[in-house]
Amino acid sequence: MKKYHSFYDCIREYNWQEIEERIASCTAADVECALANPARTLDDFAALISPAAVPYLEPMAQEAHRLTVERFGRTIQMYIPLYLSNICTNACVYCGFNKYNKIHRRKLTEEEVRREMEAILKLGYQHLLLVSGEAEVVTGADYYEKMVRLVRPHFSQISLEVQPLKMEEYRRLHEAGVGYVCVYQETYNEEAYPGYHPEGKKHDYRWRLETPDRIAQADIQKIGIGALLGLENWRTDSFFTALHLRYMEQQYWRTKYSVSLPRLRPAAGGWQPKDPIDDAGMVQLITAFRLFDPMVEISLSTRESAVFRDHVTPIGITAMSAGSKTEPGGYAEDNADLEQFVINDARSPEEFALSMRKLGYEPVWKDWDCWM
Repeated sequence: MKKYHSFYDCIREYNWQEIEERIASCTAADVECALANPARTLDDFAALISPAAVPYLEPMAQEAHRLTVERFGRTIQMYIPLYLSNICTNACVYCGFNKYNKIHRRKLTEEEVRREMEAILKLGYQHLLLVSGEAEVVTGADYYEKMVRLVRPHFSQISLEVQPLKMEEYRRLHEAGVGYVCVYQETYNEEAYPGYHPEGKKHDYRWRLETPDRIAQADIQKIGIGALLGLENWRTDSFFTALHLRYMEQQYWRTKYSVSLPRLRPAAGGWQPKDPIDDAGMVQLITAFRLFDPMVEISLSTRESAVFRDHVTPIGITAMSAGSKTEPGGYAEDNADLEQFVINDARSPEEFALSMRKLGYEPVWKDWDCWM
């Protein structure tokens, strides 16, 4: 892959409609060639996510399982989100935090974060994901830095999933203790993107798209990317997620990467997905990403049901949450009216861990130690 100024320059060389048609036109022979190729290309990935690959799900799953165990063993990295705020200046049509939704808004104070942290530590977690609505004036880099420094001494890894920031702000947060940043493009369809994000800074497609470039330039160790499955054609969005992953790995090869596969869930506002992905499609997508990139981490949140998560664990998943709350203050209190979306897998961390062990997998509660 040639050198680009940013991923925006790269993606402009591709046409959404042409990629959608290319995926739809893949044949059984294309799928078989992809399965036979140990160094799979983007063309191979297109074949593996195509309708033509549906009859090949069993051999795809077997190979995905083999590759996952070979690289990651029989382990599941455990993480838990801590929602700092549900105040948001965006009007994303699919999100419970949409600024027009009539929900109670709240930003946690330092004392409230301490109470959340204490409740989370009792659950056994050592990997904390800080999440927030996007409201730069209310929850900007200064606020995040303060909260990171507050929680960092108590956890082995701090991750961040907030609004896109400047490279210098990511560098500050990295110095404060952030080792992993997630930012999801929602959809890579530039033409359709503004319709889902009609107001707020998230309306700026390019600013969001180039965020992983800025994160990598700030020397953060791991970056998470992904699309929100159900907004646009999930196969096409997944192709562009794979393109983004391949671009990042080649341009910033010292960084580790994770792909998330979130399906739309019910939320305040009642928006319905345009192109919902079913369970078989999710299985196909998980296996395709694992075959495309044996090294990438793949996470699956509590958006999915307990039965489904247990079923797909062996075919490529490496990280999951359990006992998650999607509202500020949700661990120390009961604030369901503040949540971003309704979770699907409501098992406690203990119940989830027991299920994993019955499957032959060991939950890992911490990622790494920092030696001083």
